[in-house]
Amino acid sequence: MYFRKSPDRIKKGIGWSDMDNEGRFIQADFGKLSVVSLYLPSGTSGEERQNFKYKVMDYFEKWLRKARKLGREFIICGDWNIAHKEIDLKNWKSNQKNSGFLPAEREWMTKYSGKWGFFDVFRKLNQNAEQYTWWSNRGRSWEKNVGWRIDYQVATPDVASKATGVSIFREQRFSDHAPLIIDYD
Repeated sequence: MYFRKSPDRIKKGIGWSDMDNEGRFIQADFGKLSVVSLYLPSGTSGEERQNFKYKVMDYFEKWLRKARKLGREFIICGDWNIAHKEIDLKNWKSNQKNSGFLPAEREWMTKYSGKWGFFDVFRKLNQNAEQYTWWSNRGRSWEKNVGWRIDYQVATPDVASKATGVSIFREQRFSDHAPLIIDYD
C-alpha cells in the first residue's frame, strides 16, 4: 500500500495463519477510516485451491461482520478473483462453470451490497460494459479487451458517496491486471 499521509496504524494479516502466510490481507487505519487490501485466492489451479478460496471467503465474511460492528468506515480493495456480474467479463456464458464466475462466488459477492452494507464503488459510478481489470496472457486478450473485472474497491455508504471518479488505467501494461483508480473527496 502506498499513501500520501502515514496511517495511524497498520495491521498485517487478518489473524488466520492459513491466509496470513500468503500475505492476503493488510489494513491501514486513518482516524475512523480503514483501507484494506484483500487478495482472494484463485481457484483456477484445481479443487484444493478452490476449496481454500471458499475457506478464505468464509473467514473474511466473519471478519467483516465483526468489523462492521465497530462503527468504522471502510474501503476494501484488491484482487478478489471473482467477476460479480455478467457485465464484469467478456465471455460470461462460457465461464459459468469456471472459478471466478461460479454461482457460489457470485452469491458471496452479492452479500456485500446487501446485508454487509457495502457498495461496489466502480459500478456505482460506471455501468459501462467491457470495463475489465484482468486479461489472460493467452490469445491477445489484452489487445482484444477480452477480460474480467476482478479487482474491486468496495466501500461503506458514507465513503462510497464521496467517490467522484473511476477509471481503469490501460495506457501502460504493468502485469495481467490494470490499476483500478477511484477518486474520493
